[in-house]
Amino acid sequence: MIDFTNAIEEFNNYKGSEKKKTLIYNDKKYLVKFPDPVREKNKNISYINNAFSEYIGSNVFKIVGFKTQNTVLGKYSYNGKEKIVCACEDFTDNDNILYEFENLVLSTNPDKKIETELNDIMEVIEESKMIHTEETKQKFWDMFVIDSLIGNTDRHNGNWGFILNKNTGKVEFSPIYDCGSALNPMIEDEEIKKINEIELKNLAINCYSCLKENGKKINYMEYIKQMKNEECNNAIKRLFSNINIDGINTFIENVDSMSQVRKDFYKKIILKRYEIIKEVYEDVK
Repeated sequence: MIDFTNAIEEFNNYKGSEKKKTLIYNDKKYLVKFPDPVREKNKNISYINNAFSEYIGSNVFKIVGFKTQNTVLGKYSYNGKEKIVCACEDFTDNDNILYEFENLVLSTNPDKKIETELNDIMEVIEESKMIHTEETKQKFWDMFVIDSLIGNTDRHNGNWGFILNKNTGKVEFSPIYDCGSALNPMIEDEEIKKINEIELKNLAINCYSCLKENGKKINYMEYIKQMKNEECNNAIKRLFSNINIDGINTFIENVDSMSQVRKDFYKKIILKRYEIIKEVYEDVK
């Protein structure tokens, strides 16, 4: 595991709620995410799980075939304590800049402020003259399906977007980034040990996106099972054969510094969701 303690530090200009540093390691620039601050009262938690969520979530996307931000699990020591961190390689440079969807919203319709209502997002995608509408819709729904598989509860308008090449003007869907809210990062190992099969199934099924429909957060599995959205159905048809569940399990099993109980939990909860997606695939293919 890479030790980032002595890496060169630069001023941090990345957004988000997590503690983070901008570090240069082997001439590459990384956003290094640290264990989350306390978000829930009365939680005796190790605060390292968001690093695992970021690392595994990103790599599940990569296994399926997405362009994804490179992530590395590492360690960082300060105040005499060693922390597990996730280093996320910066995929921008002087010529290629990240243009997040929330910025596209502002430029498409300056008079309308939107949050994560699905219809509003689709409207912006359809109205914008700077992106390819159909390609963006496909990428969006592909992302939605894999976010549902890993249980990403925080895919908001500020953590997906586009790469703009300033020289050519070419705009592409950005690599996938920011998966730290996937895979139940706030559940600690001692809690996992107490989860029975029924509770595990409930956790897998009752997982909500921050996307909303008619003002209510979308339940990933319920939405997918309804098969009412043809674009979502088509994404499942495009992606399902690429979801290598054995490859995902092997990847999780080989993650350093993560407990076996957490590895088993991640594999089981992903499998529960995979089986639901598979049922839908069999119906829509």
